[in-house]
Amino acid sequence: MNMQKATRVNSHRSTLILIHRCAGAIALCLILTFFLSSLAVDLAGTHAQIAMVKQGILYCVGLLILAMMVTGISAKKLYPGKAKGILATKQLRMKLAAANGLLILLPAAVMLAQWSAAGQFDLWFWRLQGLELIAGATNATLLGLNIRDGLRIAKNRRV
Repeated sequence: MNMQKATRVNSHRSTLILIHRCAGAIALCLILTFFLSSLAVDLAGTHAQIAMVKQGILYCVGLLILAMMVTGISAKKLYPGKAKGILATKQLRMKLAAANGLLILLPAAVMLAQWSAAGQFDLWFWRLQGLELIAGATNATLLGLNIRDGLRIAKNRRV
């Protein structure tokens, strides 16, 4: 009986690890896609193309929020209790990325989509676009560092 329970626990943990990794990878890929598509269209696109990209980002931001939530929830389940060391650092980075996303990136995505749809490409649009690019690069960096540290944790567990 104990062997079956241990196998179930290991299977559950393996599934949680897979979910955590996939959600984190999806979040990072979405952030990078949003960032690179914005940068490319800002540099070489027309106003209509910029508006299309901004609308696409707004449509997909819910998926990013879901991926970030799944990443955080699965991390809490994998490492319950008070986080210490590298796990505390990863947890702090996720909190910073979430705050950055909710306080800067989400409102910016809404405003930029609205302004670009209305053809409002004024100084305020470009200032907010610059802020969004900085905040997006920050979140990509934070998630990238968390993935790096997660791979280090996994490597040390295998040794």
